[in-house]
Amino acid sequence: MSDPTVTVLVLLGLAALAAGFVDAVVGGGGLIQLPALLIGLPGASPVQVLATNKVASICGTSAAAATYYRRVRPDPRTFGPLMACALVGSFAGAVVASQIPREAFEPIVLVVLVVLGAYVVLQPDVGEETLLRFSGHQHLAAAMAVGAVIGFYDGALGPGTGSFLVFALVGLLGYDFLEASAKARLANWATNLGALLLFIPTGAVLWKVGLLMGACNLAGGYLGARTAVEKGSKFVRVFFIVVVSAFIVRIGGDVFGVW
Repeated sequence: MSDPTVTVLVLLGLAALAAGFVDAVVGGGGLIQLPALLIGLPGASPVQVLATNKVASICGTSAAAATYYRRVRPDPRTFGPLMACALVGSFAGAVVASQIPREAFEPIVLVVLVVLGAYVVLQPDVGEETLLRFSGHQHLAAAMAVGAVIGFYDGALGPGTGSFLVFALVGLLGYDFLEASAKARLANWATNLGALLLFIPTGAVLWKVGLLMGACNLAGGYLGARTAVEKGSKFVRVFFIVVVSAFIVRIGGDVFGVW
Protein backbone atom coordinates (compact mmCIF):
# COMPACT_ATOMS: atom_id res chain seq x y z
CA MET A 1 0.00 0.00 0.00
CA SER A 2 1.36 3.45 -0.98
CA ASP A 3 1.72 6.23 1.61
CA PRO A 4 -1.34 8.50 1.91
CA THR A 5 -1.03 12.08 0.65
CA VAL A 6 -0.81 15.08 2.97
CA THR A 7 -4.41 15.99 2.08
CA VAL A 8 -5.64 12.52 3.05
CA LEU A 9 -3.71 12.67 6.33
CA VAL A 10 -5.20 16.07 7.19
CA LEU A 11 -8.73 14.82 6.49
CA LEU A 12 -8.12 11.67 8.54
CA GLY A 13 -6.83 13.85 11.39
CA LEU A 14 -9.97 16.00 11.32
CA ALA A 15 -12.13 12.88 11.32
CA ALA A 16 -10.19 11.54 14.31
CA LEU A 17 -10.63 14.84 16.19
CA ALA A 18 -14.40 14.76 15.67
CA ALA A 19 -14.53 11.06 16.54
CA GLY A 20 -12.61 11.64 19.76
CA PHE A 21 -15.03 14.35 20.89
CA VAL A 22 -18.15 12.31 20.10
CA ASP A 23 -16.68 9.17 21.63
CA ALA A 24 -15.81 10.96 24.88
CA VAL A 25 -19.34 12.32 25.34
CA VAL A 26 -21.56 9.39 24.35
CA GLY A 27 -19.43 6.93 22.40
CA GLY A 28 -19.70 5.85 18.79
CA GLY A 29 -16.76 7.82 17.40
CA GLY A 30 -15.82 4.76 15.38
CA LEU A 31 -18.80 5.44 13.13
CA ILE A 32 -16.94 8.59 12.04
CA GLN A 33 -13.37 7.32 12.15
CA LEU A 34 -13.71 3.86 10.62
CA PRO A 35 -15.51 4.98 7.42
CA ALA A 36 -12.91 7.78 7.08
CA LEU A 37 -10.13 5.17 7.17
CA LEU A 38 -11.93 2.96 4.66
CA ILE A 39 -12.29 5.88 2.26
CA GLY A 40 -8.85 7.39 2.87
CA LEU A 41 -6.92 4.11 2.69
CA PRO A 42 -8.56 2.11 -0.13
CA GLY A 43 -5.47 -0.09 -0.49
CA ALA A 44 -5.42 -1.22 3.14
CA SER A 45 -6.80 -4.59 4.18
CA PRO A 46 -9.82 -4.73 6.54
CA VAL A 47 -7.61 -5.94 9.40
CA GLN A 48 -5.14 -3.07 8.83
CA VAL A 49 -8.02 -0.58 8.94
CA LEU A 50 -9.41 -2.10 12.14
CA ALA A 51 -5.98 -2.21 13.80
CA THR A 52 -5.10 1.38 12.84
CA ASN A 53 -8.51 2.54 14.05
CA LYS A 54 -7.81 0.93 17.45
CA VAL A 55 -4.48 2.74 17.82
CA ALA A 56 -6.18 6.08 17.17
CA SER A 57 -9.10 5.23 19.42
CA ILE A 58 -7.07 4.15 22.44
CA CYS A 59 -5.34 7.53 22.47
CA GLY A 60 -8.70 9.31 22.71
CA THR A 61 -10.17 6.92 25.24
CA SER A 62 -7.03 7.28 27.39
CA ALA A 63 -7.49 11.06 27.60
CA ALA A 64 -11.24 10.82 28.13
CA ALA A 65 -11.00 8.04 30.72
CA ALA A 66 -8.38 9.95 32.72
CA THR A 67 -10.46 13.15 32.64
CA TYR A 68 -13.64 11.35 33.71
CA TYR A 69 -11.82 9.49 36.46
CA ARG A 70 -10.38 12.67 37.97
CA ARG A 71 -13.66 14.57 37.84
CA VAL A 72 -16.41 11.95 38.32
CA ARG A 73 -14.59 9.35 40.44
CA PRO A 74 -16.57 6.26 39.29
CA ASP A 75 -16.72 3.28 41.65
CA PRO A 76 -13.85 0.85 40.88
CA ARG A 77 -15.90 -2.06 42.25
CA THR A 78 -18.00 -1.78 39.10
CA PHE A 79 -15.65 -0.45 36.45
CA GLY A 80 -12.81 -2.84 37.38
CA PRO A 81 -14.67 -6.08 36.51
CA LEU A 82 -16.41 -4.26 33.63
CA MET A 83 -13.01 -3.36 32.13
CA ALA A 84 -11.56 -6.84 32.68
CA CYS A 85 -14.44 -8.59 30.92
CA ALA A 86 -14.45 -5.97 28.16
CA LEU A 87 -10.74 -6.58 27.50
CA VAL A 88 -11.16 -10.36 27.32
CA GLY A 89 -14.26 -10.03 25.13
CA SER A 90 -12.50 -7.62 22.78
CA PHE A 91 -9.50 -9.92 22.38
CA ALA A 92 -11.85 -12.78 21.50
CA GLY A 93 -13.68 -10.57 19.02
CA ALA A 94 -10.42 -9.51 17.38
CA VAL A 95 -9.53 -13.17 16.83
CA VAL A 96 -12.58 -13.57 14.57
CA ALA A 97 -12.52 -10.04 13.12
CA SER A 98 -11.19 -11.07 9.72
CA GLN A 99 -13.78 -13.85 9.38
CA ILE A 100 -16.98 -11.86 9.97
CA PRO A 101 -18.28 -9.76 7.05
CA ARG A 102 -19.37 -6.21 7.81
CA GLU A 103 -22.70 -6.92 6.06
CA ALA A 104 -23.61 -9.44 8.76
CA PHE A 105 -23.38 -6.81 11.49
CA GLU A 106 -24.94 -3.69 10.00
CA PRO A 107 -28.63 -4.77 10.00
CA ILE A 108 -28.32 -5.93 13.63
CA VAL A 109 -26.57 -2.72 14.69
CA LEU A 110 -29.26 -0.66 12.94
CA VAL A 111 -32.09 -2.41 14.80
CA VAL A 112 -30.31 -2.06 18.14
CA LEU A 113 -29.68 1.65 17.55
CA VAL A 114 -33.34 2.28 16.67
CA VAL A 115 -34.51 0.44 19.80
CA LEU A 116 -32.15 2.17 22.21
CA GLY A 117 -32.73 5.59 20.63
CA ALA A 118 -36.50 5.18 20.89
CA TYR A 119 -36.21 4.01 24.49
CA VAL A 120 -34.24 7.09 25.54
CA VAL A 121 -36.61 9.45 23.69
CA LEU A 122 -39.75 7.83 25.12
CA GLN A 123 -38.35 7.66 28.65
CA PRO A 124 -37.37 11.30 29.36
CA ASP A 125 -36.42 10.58 32.97
CA VAL A 126 -34.02 7.73 32.19
CA GLY A 127 -30.43 8.62 32.99
CA GLU A 128 -31.31 11.79 34.92
CA GLU A 129 -30.00 10.29 38.15
CA THR A 130 -28.43 7.04 39.29
CA LEU A 131 -31.07 4.52 40.43
CA LEU A 132 -29.33 1.16 40.41
CA ARG A 133 -31.54 -1.77 39.34
CA PHE A 134 -29.37 -4.45 40.93
CA SER A 135 -27.23 -4.76 44.03
CA GLY A 136 -24.36 -6.92 45.23
CA HIS A 137 -23.45 -9.90 43.09
CA GLN A 138 -26.31 -9.29 40.63
CA HIS A 139 -24.99 -5.81 39.86
CA LEU A 140 -21.47 -7.17 39.39
CA ALA A 141 -22.68 -10.01 37.15
CA ALA A 142 -24.68 -7.60 34.97
CA ALA A 143 -21.68 -5.26 34.60
CA MET A 144 -19.40 -8.16 33.66
CA ALA A 145 -21.89 -9.47 31.09
CA VAL A 146 -22.15 -6.02 29.53
CA GLY A 147 -18.36 -5.78 29.32
CA ALA A 148 -17.90 -9.23 27.77
CA VAL A 149 -20.66 -8.97 25.15
CA ILE A 150 -19.97 -5.41 24.01
CA GLY A 151 -16.22 -6.02 24.25
CA PHE A 152 -16.57 -8.94 21.82
CA TYR A 153 -18.47 -6.73 19.40
CA ASP A 154 -15.83 -4.02 19.64
CA GLY A 155 -12.99 -6.42 18.91
CA ALA A 156 -14.83 -7.91 15.94
CA LEU A 157 -16.04 -4.66 14.34
CA GLY A 158 -16.37 -1.74 16.76
CA PRO A 159 -18.48 1.19 15.51
CA GLY A 160 -21.05 2.29 18.09
CA THR A 161 -19.38 0.45 20.98
CA GLY A 162 -19.28 3.46 23.28
CA SER A 163 -22.95 4.25 22.67
CA PHE A 164 -23.91 0.66 23.41
CA LEU A 165 -21.90 0.77 26.64
CA VAL A 166 -23.55 4.04 27.72
CA PHE A 167 -27.02 2.70 26.97
CA ALA A 168 -26.40 -0.61 28.75
CA LEU A 169 -25.11 1.18 31.85
CA VAL A 170 -28.09 3.57 31.85
CA GLY A 171 -30.88 1.28 30.70
CA LEU A 172 -29.81 -2.01 32.27
CA LEU A 173 -27.81 -1.05 35.35
CA GLY A 174 -29.51 2.27 36.17
CA TYR A 175 -26.67 4.83 36.10
CA ASP A 176 -27.18 8.45 35.15
CA PHE A 177 -25.75 9.50 31.79
CA LEU A 178 -22.65 11.21 33.18
CA GLU A 179 -21.67 8.28 35.42
CA ALA A 180 -22.41 5.88 32.56
CA SER A 181 -20.21 7.87 30.18
CA ALA A 182 -17.35 7.78 32.70
CA LYS A 183 -17.54 4.00 33.10
CA ALA A 184 -18.08 3.50 29.37
CA ARG A 185 -14.85 5.36 28.55
CA LEU A 186 -12.90 3.17 30.96
CA ALA A 187 -14.42 0.03 29.47
CA ASN A 188 -13.86 1.31 25.93
CA TRP A 189 -10.18 1.86 26.73
CA ALA A 190 -9.99 -1.78 27.80
CA THR A 191 -11.70 -3.01 24.62
CA ASN A 192 -9.24 -1.05 22.48
CA LEU A 193 -6.33 -2.52 24.43
CA GLY A 194 -7.72 -6.05 24.15
CA ALA A 195 -7.91 -5.82 20.35
CA LEU A 196 -4.45 -4.26 20.07
CA LEU A 197 -2.92 -7.12 22.07
CA LEU A 198 -3.75 -9.23 19.03
CA PHE A 199 -3.32 -6.70 16.22
CA ILE A 200 0.11 -5.29 17.16
CA PRO A 201 2.06 -8.60 17.19
CA THR A 202 0.61 -9.50 13.78
CA GLY A 203 1.96 -6.27 12.24
CA ALA A 204 -1.47 -5.07 11.15
CA VAL A 205 -1.12 -1.49 12.43
CA LEU A 206 -0.27 1.33 9.99
CA TRP A 207 1.71 3.30 12.55
CA LYS A 208 2.20 6.61 10.72
CA VAL A 209 -1.53 7.01 10.15
CA GLY A 210 -2.50 5.53 13.51
CA LEU A 211 -0.29 7.80 15.61
CA LEU A 212 -1.26 10.94 13.68
CA MET A 213 -4.95 10.15 14.10
CA GLY A 214 -4.26 9.15 17.70
CA ALA A 215 -2.95 12.62 18.53
CA CYS A 216 -6.07 14.21 17.02
CA ASN A 217 -8.35 11.68 18.71
CA LEU A 218 -6.65 12.40 22.04
CA ALA A 219 -7.35 16.13 21.69
CA GLY A 220 -10.98 15.43 20.80
CA GLY A 221 -11.35 12.99 23.68
CA TYR A 222 -10.02 15.48 26.21
CA LEU A 223 -12.31 18.27 24.97
CA GLY A 224 -15.32 15.96 24.83
CA ALA A 225 -14.83 14.64 28.36
CA ARG A 226 -14.38 18.13 29.82
CA THR A 227 -17.51 19.34 28.02
CA ALA A 228 -19.60 16.40 29.26
CA VAL A 229 -18.45 16.83 32.87
CA GLU A 230 -19.14 20.57 32.83
CA LYS A 231 -22.56 20.29 31.13
CA GLY A 232 -23.81 17.25 33.09
CA SER A 233 -26.24 14.41 32.42
CA LYS A 234 -28.89 16.44 30.59
CA PHE A 235 -26.36 17.55 27.97
CA VAL A 236 -25.07 14.00 27.57
CA ARG A 237 -28.63 12.70 27.11
CA VAL A 238 -29.44 15.22 24.36
CA PHE A 239 -26.08 14.61 22.67
CA PHE A 240 -26.72 10.86 22.89
CA ILE A 241 -30.06 11.20 21.07
CA VAL A 242 -28.56 13.41 18.34
CA VAL A 243 -25.58 11.11 17.76
CA VAL A 244 -27.65 7.91 17.76
CA SER A 245 -30.07 9.49 15.27
CA ALA A 246 -27.16 10.38 12.99
CA PHE A 247 -25.80 6.82 13.28
CA ILE A 248 -29.22 5.38 12.36
CA VAL A 249 -29.25 7.50 9.19
CA ARG A 250 -25.64 6.59 8.39
CA ILE A 251 -26.00 2.82 8.87
CA GLY A 252 -29.54 2.76 7.46
CA GLY A 253 -28.19 4.27 4.25
CA ASP A 254 -25.67 1.44 3.98
CA VAL A 255 -28.20 -1.29 4.74
CA PHE A 256 -30.80 -0.02 2.28
CA GLY A 257 -28.32 1.04 -0.39
CA VAL A 258 -29.09 4.76 -0.26
CA TRP A 259 -25.37 5.54 -0.67
